Amino acid sequence: MTMAMGITKSVGSVLCLRTALNRCPPLSPSTSFFVFTQRNGYMIRAMGTGAENNGGSIDSEYDYDLVAIGAGSGGVRAARFAAQFGARVAICELPFATISSDETGGVGGTCVLRGCVPKKLLVYASSFSHDFDSSQGFGWSYDTEPVHDWKTLISNKNVELKRLTGVYKSLLQKSNVTLLEGRGKIVDAHTIEVKGKRYGAKHILVSVGGRATVPKMPGSELVITSDEALDLPSRPNKICIVGGGYIALEFAAIFRGLGTEVHVFVRQPKVLRGFDEEIRDFVAQQMSTQGVVFHFGESPTAIEKNSDRSLTLVTTNGSERADTVMFATGRAPNTKNLGLESVGVKLSKQGAIEVDEYSQTNVDSIWAIGDVTNRMNLTPVALMEGMALAKTIFGNEPTKPDYSFIPSAVFTQPPIGTVGYTEEKAIEEFGDIDVYTSSFRPMKVTLSGLPEKTFVKIIVDATTDKVVGIHMCGDGSPEIMQGFAVAVKAGLTKKQFDSTVGIHPTSAEELVTMRTPTREIRRKSDQSQAKKEEAVSSTA
Repeated sequence: MTMAMGITKSVGSVLCLRTALNRCPPLSPSTSFFVFTQRNGYMIRAMGTGAENNGGSIDSEYDYDLVAIGAGSGGVRAARFAAQFGARVAICELPFATISSDETGGVGGTCVLRGCVPKKLLVYASSFSHDFDSSQGFGWSYDTEPVHDWKTLISNKNVELKRLTGVYKSLLQKSNVTLLEGRGKIVDAHTIEVKGKRYGAKHILVSVGGRATVPKMPGSELVITSDEALDLPSRPNKICIVGGGYIALEFAAIFRGLGTEVHVFVRQPKVLRGFDEEIRDFVAQQMSTQGVVFHFGESPTAIEKNSDRSLTLVTTNGSERADTVMFATGRAPNTKNLGLESVGVKLSKQGAIEVDEYSQTNVDSIWAIGDVTNRMNLTPVALMEGMALAKTIFGNEPTKPDYSFIPSAVFTQPPIGTVGYTEEKAIEEFGDIDVYTSSFRPMKVTLSGLPEKTFVKIIVDATTDKVVGIHMCGDGSPEIMQGFAVAVKAGLTKKQFDSTVGIHPTSAEELVTMRTPTREIRRKSDQSQAKKEEAVSSTA
């Protein structure tokens, strides 16, 4: 690696250039400079000023300019881009294992190793049974019923995970990021310790993510979480899943699609709290049609082990016997035993690291991104936060993560795609809204005879005509929503949606062909009219 410093200072039309090899006089705060670092055949430039201790300047006082604890999606993204800005970067992570613990983790983090990626692979596996059923209406027949082999699925999944963690390690190496394998612990504001060795860091990034939690109750040690569900030695014939969030529903769909009898226990009267109300009702109805049994208004009180090794889930309303009991009742920031308290980093009551708009903690040299901050716990959001952090510290471009109109998906069967405001939140925010909805049988099921439907919903700010929310449940919804999220983020109007020619025949064309509102809500107008009438009455 070679390094040179180019110092530029405006003196009329004269540009003064010195190299780092020359002894330059002290720079004034108004003097700007660039640090050039040659890496992988590319010349990388970082800009700074003569002001004391510019945030991203290269500092030989420390071993590294940035050390990240946790090599998940956010940590890897921040580390790689910080290195591209010319920073000396290291990242620490525990050794690879499919199930996380205090001693194991793996480069790639939750999403790659025990979250989004392996879950989606199992979603694909479970969807084939539906395709087999659909194919008969199109003339396909089978001499014998297809048989699924769980061990083959899990074995192939684990091979893919090992490949992916290797890819992530390669990306770090190519970016000149040093990988420190082991548990990282913060010693002081500028020091971390890994396997007994200490490293000085100008900046420390905490990107350790979260971990599944199980509430304490009799027999809670007998249950599994999403970690274990992705790596079971055999598929259960019957499973009880506790929880009504997206993780619970996704695993319910996976196991049901693979032939398991599935019972889902939800403390609330509906699934997916925080999602649009009509989507919540629709997906529960669709999953029920496919054989998932929901137990609403039931909370677990105990888990009992039976003599035949089966388990009994005891709830406030009764009990259910099954091979396996899974809890998907939440995740908690993985902040224990990191040394955060000893250096005074503020944590929330839930254990999340508190940060400002730039992901900086109350300790100036310590930053945090991703699920450990419990802001918006989605992998693409952690990636965005990591990029913003690298720009802020090392790119001389202070950047706040933008959390507006972030699309998301729930990979149930059928899946959900969503972006923007729910109807309930839109009423609170805008007052006057127009709501467009459509429920229909997609073309694929017209011959299969299956009872599934697709639901589409658009929410429009009536004052500006801007589309502020889209919600969809049906085959292909996540893929469709990624594209439409760009339109919503860009602030397109319903008129612009209507002027777009649809692609026929597709389910997606429904989003540009709905012309008549299902309902018009005029909360703001009604309130304004009431105030006018009140004013007239008071002056009469």
